[in-house]
Amino acid sequence: MATSSTSEAIEALAAEIGESVYIDVAKWHLYLNDAHLHTVLAERLFPLVSGGKTIQEDDVLKIVQSISVKLGGGKREVPLLDLLPMQCQVSLIDTLEEFQRNL
Repeated sequence: MATSSTSEAIEALAAEIGESVYIDVAKWHLYLNDAHLHTVLAERLFPLVSGGKTIQEDDVLKIVQSISVKLGGGKREVPLLDLLPMQCQVSLIDTLEEFQRNL
């Protein structure tokens, strides 16, 4: 894939993730595009999606776990995985699988 088409694909993946996955804070749903976390997540997940292999849930969750979210002006950092409800984890996997099928 050329660099521009790779960038476009990552942007498209980020848009899909940003609109379908949210973090839950005190029962408030903050979608990843509003939290500005969708692009970094898409950049890290894109190699899994574009690799042609079946997406493994464990691989996805390791990547999500590795992304730190700063809270309280940076006083505390929490892994993104800890902020995603189970239904959003499932939605993320579904989004990745659908995106991979459409590549």
